[in-house]
Amino acid sequence: MKLSRRFPLNALRVFEVVARLENFTRAAEELGMTQTAVSYQIKLLEDYLGDAVFIRKPRALQLTETGRGLLPKVSEAFSLLSEAVHAARGTADETLEIHSPPTFASHWLARHIGEFQLEHPHIAVRLVRDGAHDGEYSQPSDVAIRIGANPWDGLICHPIMRLTYAPMLNPQLAESVGGINTPADLMKPPWISNGKGLWNDWFQAAGLDPVGIRQMQLDADGALDLEANAAIAGHGVAMLSPFLFKAELTSGRLVQPFDLALSDAKTYWLCYPPARKNTAKVKAFTAWLQASVARDLAAAPGDLAPLAAR
Repeated sequence: MKLSRRFPLNALRVFEVVARLENFTRAAEELGMTQTAVSYQIKLLEDYLGDAVFIRKPRALQLTETGRGLLPKVSEAFSLLSEAVHAARGTADETLEIHSPPTFASHWLARHIGEFQLEHPHIAVRLVRDGAHDGEYSQPSDVAIRIGANPWDGLICHPIMRLTYAPMLNPQLAESVGGINTPADLMKPPWISNGKGLWNDWFQAAGLDPVGIRQMQLDADGALDLEANAAIAGHGVAMLSPFLFKAELTSGRLVQPFDLALSDAKTYWLCYPPARKNTAKVKAFTAWLQASVARDLAAAPGDLAPLAAR
């Protein structure tokens, strides 16, 4: 069936942006349109469909059942169109945009991405530090590293690894409290990481009563790179990943007094939109990342928890 002249292609594009951002004003900014023009395009779409796609509430925007059914196919269609146009331009050099949690970006990916670029010199890399929590991630244009217990709907997700964590601190701080010779000695210096959760499990695994666990001295909202920097500066003990902070341990800026390390039961995932699954740059990065993590796991298997435990 041929598309009629009334087919609201522009309105569908506006709908996709509004639904993704959940806000008319931000959608207008991204599209370079006025808010009135955005509202008009949505009205054209609703007139064409004969049904509303949004429920407008004060300070909230909610998709209707019709809108929810329409959005996945519209998003996929525009991704396919974008990919087709890009391929048609015949661009020899490509850019791969990688969204990543800040600590993984700075303490692993940035230190290894040069290997990927040597293997694929025609692919430029744009690394975006994405500090969102579960459920708050933006849609990746190419690929994203995400942390969560489960994969995300609407994305192809490959489990990459599950980290383990152990107490770490500045060696001079350890000396200043008479040394950290037993797990109970960790009660002497200040704490940086949250006093609940993994600390509780770690002390129990070490055979100690966790009743004495106190609240953290510094709230970094779970940002491991900030907690690690505070620990390196000698401000306290932090619960950190030996995998991500291998360089700091090797250089002696941090020490890990005990081999005991526990997992937080969250998985690192490599995610990308279904429309990107056959893109050469995404396939190349997926293969490289999986192989690189597997290599590091083989070198230090105790730093990672087995994904089979999921």
